[in-house]
Amino acid sequence: MKSDRENTLRNLNDNSFAERRKSAENAKRELLAKFASTPKSTDPAMQERLAAREAVAAAREARRAERDALKAAEKERLLMETAALAAAAQAQAKAVAEAAQAEIDNRNSRVMADEAARKAERDRRYAARKARQG
Repeated sequence: MKSDRENTLRNLNDNSFAERRKSAENAKRELLAKFASTPKSTDPAMQERLAAREAVAAAREARRAERDALKAAEKERLLMETAALAAAAQAQAKAVAEAAQAEIDNRNSRVMADEAARKAERDRRYAARKARQG
């Protein structure tokens, strides 16, 4: 017994031109019937489906716009937060630098005061020595 495939192939080769032409016409007729049975764009059911698709697309676009707006707001918030943190860090660095400069200035003034006091003491001793000698 031969397989179905072998029978099909053999039958294809055994068909006459008229039979092949008739089967091609039948295939075309079936294809046209299939397309003819599909609803037309003027059909109310088709209009409903198109309206539903458009509504879904509009809702999708609205959700996308809302997502984009939320992302933009979040990005703006992050930028503002980053700017605030940078300003705070800059202010803190400035305060630290000013404190360090104040400490340096304070140390310099103490050194100068101590040096002035040592000079005054040295001048006093010199004056006392001169007063004893003379």
